[in-house]
Amino acid sequence: MPSAPDTLSLISKCTVLPHHKSSMDDLKLSVSDLPMLSCHYIQKGALFSRPPISIDSLLSILKRSLSQTLSQFPPLAGRLRTDSDGYIYITCNDAGVDFFHASATHLSVRDIISPLHVPDSVKSFFAFDRTVSYRGHFMPILAVQVTELADGVFIGCSCNHSVTDGTSFWNFFNTFAELSRGVNKISKQPDFTRNSVLISPAVLPLPAGGPKVTFNENEPLSERIFSFSREAILKIKAKANNKKWIENSGIGSAVELMGKQSNDTYLNHNNGNMMTAILETLFKTAAKPQEMETNGVSAVAIQAAAEISSFQSLCALLWRAVTRARKLNPTKTTTFRMAVNCRTRLNPKLDPLYFGNAIQSIPTYASAGDVTSRDLRWCAEQLNKNVVAHNDTTVRRFVNDWEANPRCFPLGNFDGASMTMGSSPRFPMYDNDFGWGRPVAVRSGRGNKFDGKISAFPGREGGGSVDLEVVLAPETMAGIESDSEFMQFVCN
Repeated sequence: MPSAPDTLSLISKCTVLPHHKSSMDDLKLSVSDLPMLSCHYIQKGALFSRPPISIDSLLSILKRSLSQTLSQFPPLAGRLRTDSDGYIYITCNDAGVDFFHASATHLSVRDIISPLHVPDSVKSFFAFDRTVSYRGHFMPILAVQVTELADGVFIGCSCNHSVTDGTSFWNFFNTFAELSRGVNKISKQPDFTRNSVLISPAVLPLPAGGPKVTFNENEPLSERIFSFSREAILKIKAKANNKKWIENSGIGSAVELMGKQSNDTYLNHNNGNMMTAILETLFKTAAKPQEMETNGVSAVAIQAAAEISSFQSLCALLWRAVTRARKLNPTKTTTFRMAVNCRTRLNPKLDPLYFGNAIQSIPTYASAGDVTSRDLRWCAEQLNKNVVAHNDTTVRRFVNDWEANPRCFPLGNFDGASMTMGSSPRFPMYDNDFGWGRPVAVRSGRGNKFDGKISAFPGREGGGSVDLEVVLAPETMAGIESDSEFMQFVCN
């Protein structure tokens, strides 16, 4: 279809069906899935250099591998269904997903990654713009858009948020990439069981026509990717833990990795015992013998529990900068929300690759005066206490509270003093090699963005580097960009 030379052109659209017919039963939405019905579709994608094949060959490969991937993830090719009792299910009916081919050859890879702020053009790389997840009753649960650039290609996926969280989304995306590059057997098989405390008899009451998002979709926003090197992250962590940062010291990172292992999907899948053995060896060889004789791994666990993590330290740094930039009354209560993965916090644990939403949002509250006047460690401690305390008992209490008052998740910044951290720097976003190399960058669409929405990505160089996708009111963004405590650690 025709378009102006400086806008994206939609070249084609088709439906991709699963390679094999599904025999999977309907999957009931859980107490973590149902609140997401009022959220936009997840929109995440990867920017690549141009592949060494024609675009027609590329599209053919991607359609074929997407079809194969849908056979491994039957719910993504289905639709939502509400029964006569008000329960909502994913019916795995092989209805298929949308596949779009678009062209934006007036744009180069540099045009996407070089600007200080994320350009608006990125939003056009995703289908189902600002589509509410309840619409999965009437339209595909997933859409893939492949956009040609002058010297690259962007592969964007839009997925119903009541069907997947970040863990499930990236497992799908990684599998899609694996099958595209010709693997014979996928490395991470999703788990579709529905037999945990998350499956509830409670019914979520919904308005006629379904819920709407709970924030202003049209407010002016500024978006920027702030990159933090491994060295910067370790310095922030050392500051939060009141320790002197020592270059090339692996012990602190190893302690944190040991502490994370029990709550990390990707460390737990297949290689958990190996990781434990590696870390134990590291400690035994790096520490004094008498320091390691306090019951082996339990000594490591004690140290890890007492230590504020690098990510909590980074969140505290951002919390302080944004609160200063907002110029709030010192008595105003601020909120920092962090999404936590409940798969391994439950007892018994869910499979690390449990498919669906298994996340809960942990709020931490503090007055603006405390956040800005106390030190980084104090702010990080507030976050740390809540994350450490979020165990099986806490998860079940969240479930019971929701069952007593079923509701959609109120996403947004309603009081001008809130921040919401989503995604995770441990998601394997740069493992998506479709056959011609790793992504140049990872970007997201317009979905679920409001003043104070933050998403954490791994840095492309790996090794513990982190990118924060920060969405703020323009004047607040300008404030943190001139905040010396924050910007001294930013490497871009």
